[in-house]
Amino acid sequence: MSDQLSALERAITWLSPQWGARRALARARLDAVRAYFDGATVGRRGASIRRSIADANTVSARSLPRLRSGARDLVRNNAHARRAVEAIVSNTIGKGITPQFMRGDDVAEDIGALAKRHLLTTDCDADGRLTYAGLQSAAFAAMVEGGEVLVRRRWRRASDGLAVPVQYQLLEPEYLDDTKDGPAPNGGRIIQGVEYDANGRRRQYWLYREHPGAPRFHAISDAVPARDVAHLYRLDRPGQVRGIPWLSTVMLTLADFADYQDAQLVRQKMAACFVAFVTESFDGGLAPLGLDGEEDLIDSLEPGMIERLPPGTEVSFGNPPSVEGYSEYTRETLRAAAAGMGISYEAMTGDLKGVNFSSGRMGHLEFQRNIDRWRSLIFLPQFCSPLERWFLEAAAMTGANVEGVEVRHVPPRREMVDPTKEARADKDEIRAGTKTLSQTIRERGRDPREHLTELAADMALLDELGLTLDSDARQRVAAAGDEPEDPEEDAGQREAA
Repeated sequence: MSDQLSALERAITWLSPQWGARRALARARLDAVRAYFDGATVGRRGASIRRSIADANTVSARSLPRLRSGARDLVRNNAHARRAVEAIVSNTIGKGITPQFMRGDDVAEDIGALAKRHLLTTDCDADGRLTYAGLQSAAFAAMVEGGEVLVRRRWRRASDGLAVPVQYQLLEPEYLDDTKDGPAPNGGRIIQGVEYDANGRRRQYWLYREHPGAPRFHAISDAVPARDVAHLYRLDRPGQVRGIPWLSTVMLTLADFADYQDAQLVRQKMAACFVAFVTESFDGGLAPLGLDGEEDLIDSLEPGMIERLPPGTEVSFGNPPSVEGYSEYTRETLRAAAAGMGISYEAMTGDLKGVNFSSGRMGHLEFQRNIDRWRSLIFLPQFCSPLERWFLEAAAMTGANVEGVEVRHVPPRREMVDPTKEARADKDEIRAGTKTLSQTIRERGRDPREHLTELAADMALLDELGLTLDSDARQRVAAAGDEPEDPEEDAGQREAA
């Protein structure tokens, strides 16, 4: 803190010592912050940092429409942006997350059979286009691209002939009427189309009847109970009501890089247009022989051609400019974009140059941690759980017994970087008891009971046909196909040794 007080501060201290003391204390605190945190500086170095104490919803209120439209434009027209979204969705959702309905430790086979008729067909989609796995993929892609997506429960009549009388409708975030904002008529508050009660619980969503971008849009919105809406988005800040597009942090980077690519391409095209330059010499104002208007110089080049030029004419060939540092700039820019999206550079670009097993596995594991987090902390509780609860409620209306039914989720298969080493590691963990066989099977993207049932059927068929395979550990067959081991003979050899 400076020992020299300004004239204003001296006057304030003289008129009110208490007020002057508070002012001096505030200045001391500000000086302490500036002294210990470089990021708190307000000088030229910190001029590019935009500081705001506004909450998450105030910050996003005006920016969301522009962010969404910008992100969608990038996905439509920028190959790297599209690839980033596809990499996230493909690795997180894959062929779909499979629900397994359980009663305690036993599989609820009756509910599972009903779920297959409903979730494995397009009957679950209100538009009749996607299965449950397809809805998962479309919803996750919409969240990454637009920041959020809504799923509305649509009840159906028994006469519609569905396995259960319910369907799910995907809605883009524009369906939320964000003009509804402020105090709610019956208590609580509405924030950008989402209404909360006095206790801070979501009460209902104000949804337009049609997409605001439709040609004949009528701005009429209805209140839909929150129990009939699943709202999927990534929570970046506490209290955040609406989702932010995942491309928002790299939007300018990818747009500038696309402009740079276009500029370099145009530069090379223009340079390539000038293949040869002809210099003509004239003596006494007379045109050289052959340039009297009856015969023109060659204006195109062909492989192996021979052309005689008139005296006094010179030809020089153009030298198109080279692009220096293009590869290095491209890699660094796309690495920054991949980091902003939370994926690996290799997953975003497909560039495996210089990647060995160790570096590839480390990058894959880091990406896998983000995948597990997105799936477990965002997608399962916000999308899968509501829709599966809706299914069970609809199943109960058909007379199915859903009491005590719980849902386990089988994630899509995780591809191995080195199957030989990773399979051996899984085997060692199972034998050591640190990992269960069912857990390993689920990591492979399969239902453990279904897998083991199929395995038992295969073993029974092998016994029936009298076949012995290397993979059949029951027969004590060596991996190389040697004869089965004789336990007594092995014991005798060990004693002799």
